[in-house]
Amino acid sequence: MDRYRGTIALLVFVLLPLFTAPVHGQGLDPASAAALSATLRALTDPGTRDHAIAASPGAAEIDRQVRSLVASPQLVQEIYETAAAVFADLAASTGGDVGRMADALERARTDPASLGALLTPETMRRLRDLSSRVPDVKRSSP
Repeated sequence: MDRYRGTIALLVFVLLPLFTAPVHGQGLDPASAAALSATLRALTDPGTRDHAIAASPGAAEIDRQVRSLVASPQLVQEIYETAAAVFADLAASTGGDVGRMADALERARTDPASLGALLTPETMRRLRDLSSRVPDVKRSSP
C-alpha cells in the first residue's frame, strides 16, 4: 500500500472537503442517496464538475491543485473518476455514515492500507493503474 501512498493522498485531498459537516449515523435514505448521486456526477462529469468549481472557491482551489499535479486533462479526469469510485465504495462500506466516511479518509492520510480495506477489488485495480501513471515527483505534493 505504500506504493500508492501519494495517489491515496491525492484522492483524500480531493474527497475530504466533501465532509465539512459530518453527521454520524446517517444512512443512505432517499435524500442521502440523491446527494451521493449528485456528488458522483460532479466528480465524473466534466461539465457538472466545472459548474460546481465555478460556484465554490474551495472546489476551484482543489481543482487548480489537482491540475498542477498532472499534465494531462485525461489524467485529471481519471483522478476525479477514481475519486468517485473511492467515494462510492466508502459510502457502501460505511452504510452512508458521513462521519465514518470522513474518519476513514482522515485515517487514510497516515495509514493508506486502512482505506484499501474499504475498497472493492475493482476500485483497488483502478487505484493501482492510476498510481502507475501519476509521476512520482508530483505524487508527494498534496
